[in-house]
Amino acid sequence: MTTKDLTRRSAVDVLGGEPDDATLRRFLHGLPGVDATGLEQRAAGLGTRSIKTTSKAWAIDKIISLIDLTTLEGADTPGKVRSLVAKAKTPDAGDPTTPLVAAVCVYGDMVGHAVEALGARHGDPDDGKISVAAVATAFPSGRSSLAIKLADTAEAVAAGADEIDMVIDRGAFLSGRYGLVFDQIAAVKEACRREDGSYASMKVILETGELNTYDNIKRASWLGILAGGDFIKTSTGKVQPAATLPTTLLMLETVRDWYRGTGEKIGVKPAGGIRTSKDAIKYIVTVAETAGEEWLQPHLFRFGASSLLNDVLLQRQKMTTGHYSGPDYVTID
Repeated sequence: MTTKDLTRRSAVDVLGGEPDDATLRRFLHGLPGVDATGLEQRAAGLGTRSIKTTSKAWAIDKIISLIDLTTLEGADTPGKVRSLVAKAKTPDAGDPTTPLVAAVCVYGDMVGHAVEALGARHGDPDDGKISVAAVATAFPSGRSSLAIKLADTAEAVAAGADEIDMVIDRGAFLSGRYGLVFDQIAAVKEACRREDGSYASMKVILETGELNTYDNIKRASWLGILAGGDFIKTSTGKVQPAATLPTTLLMLETVRDWYRGTGEKIGVKPAGGIRTSKDAIKYIVTVAETAGEEWLQPHLFRFGASSLLNDVLLQRQKMTTGHYSGPDYVTID
């Protein structure tokens, strides 16, 4: 039985019927509505929590270990990817105690270069190594045929990608074609299958900035999980607003509720716009207070970021030496 078959069976158990448009609509629109004011007030309250100096030092290191260091530009070159990997492998050349990031995230055609550059450091971040994540499925728009999306995914996996960040068809979702979105996510998950029968982890990008309402974000989160996503991810980073604390809180509440109902833990990845350690700490607090501290590990929570690491390194150095370094202390991305 394929993972797609198992996903469908699990979804049928939760939905009480086949995951077609009618059944999914009944389930998704039967979810309790989101109290937008209450959600934003909870997020604002979590965002004002202060932490002690010793806890801040722990949080700074934890943030680094949860970063997907990212370059997703049309002008990306093998040389730029090798530079990104060098920074991932040695975030702070002056301090060997600095944690490694969780992954580098690149376009599919750059996966081979990232794998080669990582060398012996390539592996599971839960084992202290660095994964390679690839965006796929016609990222960032998702506007292509399913055949192209599956080929895009399979090619990245064959090149050595450990994780696939896929985008949902937002047009199909917003027009109520939930069965189509479900089937595409499940098919992409099957395309994550390696020759040895194992699977690359799949992150389902909702592009929350295009979903318009919190209710839609909640429904899309449930749909991504039902269809087999290992993670739900806020954004591509190409649409504003990208990650926000209220949206991430809502997604964390969804994975918490899924875990309570099924015993399965699903990851969350806010991506886009998180640039400072101060902001990232707000997310760390929100994860711990909502899903639980056990979610603060690489296979359950990530930051998608390109510049966040620079600020976190500066803050870490300030806590170590008592002063900030000059502007050349960190590389400029």
